[in-house]
Amino acid sequence: MALKFTGDFTQQEPIPEAAIDAAVAVMRHGRLHRYNTVDGEIAETVLLEQEFAAFKGAKYCLAVASGGYALSIALRACGIQHGDPVLTNAFTLAPVPGAIQGAGGRPVFVEITPDLILDLNDLSAKIAFTGAKFLMLSHMRGHLVDMDALIAITDAAGVQVIEDCAHTMGANWNGISSGRSGVVGCYSTQTFKHINSGEGGLLITGDAEVMARATMLSGSYMLYTSHLAGAPPETFEDIRLDTPNCSGRMDNLRAAILRPQLADLPAQAERWNERYRALEAGLNQVENLTLIERPAKEYFVASSFQFLLPKFTADQIKTIVAACDARGVQLKWFGAENPVGFTSRHDSWRYVDPQKLPNTDRILAGLLDMRIPLTMTLDECAIIAMIIKEEVGSV
Repeated sequence: MALKFTGDFTQQEPIPEAAIDAAVAVMRHGRLHRYNTVDGEIAETVLLEQEFAAFKGAKYCLAVASGGYALSIALRACGIQHGDPVLTNAFTLAPVPGAIQGAGGRPVFVEITPDLILDLNDLSAKIAFTGAKFLMLSHMRGHLVDMDALIAITDAAGVQVIEDCAHTMGANWNGISSGRSGVVGCYSTQTFKHINSGEGGLLITGDAEVMARATMLSGSYMLYTSHLAGAPPETFEDIRLDTPNCSGRMDNLRAAILRPQLADLPAQAERWNERYRALEAGLNQVENLTLIERPAKEYFVASSFQFLLPKFTADQIKTIVAACDARGVQLKWFGAENPVGFTSRHDSWRYVDPQKLPNTDRILAGLLDMRIPLTMTLDECAIIAMIIKEEVGSV
């Protein structure tokens, strides 16, 4: 009988008991809105902002309704104007071009390399061609580009970098925490990210004016002085009257759920990486299957796993995906003609001007992806790797 995986690729671990207790406490007193506090009380959202800023080594932090919202207000806080070109990875997920479009920008895609990171040569060419002053850098699926080289390029060109760190909350490049190299770092706490509140986002920066604008955009109702990880009150003097309220606050219930998870993140990161390495070991040296090289300077937090089948036709990859699915292994293929679930790509977003990206298209044609939930055991990772190995070898 053929080996079969009987686990679940979408089942998250339970919310920790400490987080449940904190959430119940908020529900018992009923003050869910971040600005609804009694004398002497510090809101859960404020405490989360302080703790996340300390965790990232950042000066300022703002908690908001979603990672996509964080990206959008980051652009607006950095001064985007209607129609401005905004560079971003050609391999990313829909909230990134959505945030650019929503902020009034025009997405311009940059090619990627076979290691699934931004092509720095194409980045330089696109900066010169478009005159773009913004780069929304997507650390897609947790893969970090050489941040030292990238920042050298963008600084020389006067390009502001906004980092999409939805997949790199606990990661770093050469010791610099993901989200700290650019002007703004944006994070997601959606269910499949590294800490889970169902939906939510966080934004960090060292720029007081950017933080003040983002705070007003988030909907502070002029209560910005309660933001203990926020910009100094004097920074708001002009900004507070010139910036619209685009309500997107995080509430105290979600913040309460997140704070204990944030404290556990370093240990959880190691557990994710153990599973990644188990899959990597099982698929190492499989004929016609290419693993993604991880640089020595990159510390990643691998909540997903990617590999390439560059020598296979579309029909052969469809066969492999179907055969793996029949054995319980759910693979997402970014080369499919039509988007399925979370596999949309640059030519799926018809609100963006069509762009020719031959290198990216060639890479995505053979790219397969899967989640690594922490409910998956190391033994199950070995089983999954064996199933993929057998099905790739049978085609």
